[in-house]
Amino acid sequence: MDPILAFVSIVAAIAVGAASPGPSFVLVARTSIAVSRRAGLATAFGMGIGGVCFASLALLGLHTLLSHVGWLYAALKLAGGAYLLYLAFRIWRGAPDALVVDEDSRSAPTGSIVQPLLFGLLTQLSNPKTALVYGSIFAALMPADPPLWLFAILPPAIFLIEAGWYAIVAAVFSAGRPRAAYLRSKHWIDRVAAAAIGALGARLVVDAVPPP
Repeated sequence: MDPILAFVSIVAAIAVGAASPGPSFVLVARTSIAVSRRAGLATAFGMGIGGVCFASLALLGLHTLLSHVGWLYAALKLAGGAYLLYLAFRIWRGAPDALVVDEDSRSAPTGSIVQPLLFGLLTQLSNPKTALVYGSIFAALMPADPPLWLFAILPPAIFLIEAGWYAIVAAVFSAGRPRAAYLRSKHWIDRVAAAAIGALGARLVVDAVPPP
């Protein structure tokens, strides 16, 4: 396959995957509504960094390693599932708490972006299946003898896709109407978000446990 065509095909496949609903979408949307647009964008940035980590590891052969070392893949799924369950517990526990939102997100202190960035990064890294998805896409679409520029350009391109998509999500959900709707129904929206993230975490944990 021509390297340029391979690059376009890989980018398109990853863009479709990034836009698929999942815990990352839920976290970015909720952070943007509940905290601020700035916090949502920081979370999106963390998602982009996580995507680059998985893409780089897939290019280095993590896909093959996880496919052949079952216990390592299971351990990563167990750790990722445990993190998602912890995140779901935090959101569920805080659902009844009243929330005071500063409408001027620019007034948030600089340090306030660190926590959402880390949440975004850890949520992205919590699902090791992403590494297998990247690895499968690379295995299917990379040319037999890829040029070095293709290895160099893929990680930043993936960052732009992941961070760019979630930045759009942050911008949309931090608008006035979505935020007002969230504040009116915070208790139930948080419970739904926690249930969705917890269900995905539980699935990872169950998948990590070998059948009897």
